Amino acid sequence: MLQTRHSLLRNYPLIGHARWLMEFIRPYVRQYLFESETDGTPINRMFRSVIYQRAKGSLDTNPYGTKLDTQRVGYEWIGHSIAARHHAPHDPETKISIGGPHCSQPYQASIFNISAMSFGALSNNAILALNNGAALGGFYHNTGEGSVSDYHLQYDGDLVWQIGTGYFGCRDEQGNFDAASFERVATKPSIKMIEIKLSQGAKPGHGGILPADKNTAEIARIRLVQPGTRVDSPPAHSAFGTPLEMMQFIQQLRQLSGGKPVGIKLAIGRASEFVAICKAMVETGLAPDFITVDGGEGGTGAAPLEFSNSVGMPLREALAFVCDVLTGFGLKQQVKVIASGKVFTGFHLVKNLALGADICNSARGMMMALGCVQSLVCNTNRCPTGVATQNPALTRGLVVPDKASRVARFHQETVRACMEIIASAGLKHTSELNRSHIFRRISETEVRRFDEIYTDLEPGCLLNGKSPVKFAQALHEASADSFAPKRYIAETEQGLKALQS
Repeated sequence: MLQTRHSLLRNYPLIGHARWLMEFIRPYVRQYLFESETDGTPINRMFRSVIYQRAKGSLDTNPYGTKLDTQRVGYEWIGHSIAARHHAPHDPETKISIGGPHCSQPYQASIFNISAMSFGALSNNAILALNNGAALGGFYHNTGEGSVSDYHLQYDGDLVWQIGTGYFGCRDEQGNFDAASFERVATKPSIKMIEIKLSQGAKPGHGGILPADKNTAEIARIRLVQPGTRVDSPPAHSAFGTPLEMMQFIQQLRQLSGGKPVGIKLAIGRASEFVAICKAMVETGLAPDFITVDGGEGGTGAAPLEFSNSVGMPLREALAFVCDVLTGFGLKQQVKVIASGKVFTGFHLVKNLALGADICNSARGMMMALGCVQSLVCNTNRCPTGVATQNPALTRGLVVPDKASRVARFHQETVRACMEIIASAGLKHTSELNRSHIFRRISETEVRRFDEIYTDLEPGCLLNGKSPVKFAQALHEASADSFAPKRYIAETEQGLKALQS
């Protein structure tokens, strides 16, 4: 109960040993556990093992060859080069500059960071450990839409303040956006960027609920709501209603924050809506400094089953689409793209970067490094490792300094693995990766490169009338002054006229 390395043993000093018994016998049965990449568990056992080993600083090499079926459809790999490079351990980590022409405080971001997880969903000690890990490792920590708590600020780790539809931390009594509250928080030195959450991959198009029994006095103070009351986050924003208005809102936040980068996060639903956003960028000359693309496979502590499994475009397709549309409108160099959704390993980073992402975020991977053992009780306040609970008797099990070093180590080792893979292809920098480097088996007898599956667009082709056929419908439907497709607007107007007559 007094040791600080294992959260489970601090909280459950007797029965908690069962987990280490299973870990002890794992090498003898791993050939039965690692037969395929998708084995029915929430996170593949192989990825989970790698995360734990890297976070603890243990040996993360695998004996006896590949554990994946290289002949199965969907298997992916990178083509190495005969002229491979050596990636030295002392080589500096790759940093990406985020900030467009309207940004006066650009930010140098790591290629791998902590994705959005709110205080309230996570415990105070979990937030402290994540932020301390970010400070130790030199990467950013996304606050989630629960606003900026004292725990986010204690270790001065770099923060991305996420603002959702509930405007927590920057709202008035009616739940509308409040500029004065926003400016008061956004100008804090630890906050490096602002992210407007339009939707998230786990439940796109679905609002959130903060139950009354979880709305403690502390959480209410941080979120600017009344304690002990149920607080609903609506499905859509009230501060803007059209793509053009959204560009003006982005510029407002940029000015209020003192010129810090402002971006948006979304899961892709209807293609014409994102095209409409790009049309608004071109029309106004304003644009977000970054776009976080959250795949439909994105995680959360609690979401309706149907939304988790059946709503939202998967990350690979969404990422390729966003990068193609930005390229087609001549915006890709100005707007950085961040990929989020089941990013656990260095090769996951490589695949996303090859598709067009500049940076990757990870939530579940960082939670695993923090000590999560996938008890799958995130929504019950009974997390045994003290990660996803507000119960002080359980959060005490999570010792901040120990877990912070694990988070920093997991980041360091994952970035190292990514850079070593890139070096094996003869490349020096992540920006040199492109779709021609990654291969996918699409049938038992056929393999294609990513650039054959996700065809690259010519820069500016969506502006000069030379767009590919597959973008024609979205271009026709999209309008900068409405998120709704033109066809839907026309049909609605005709229906109203018919009703009136």
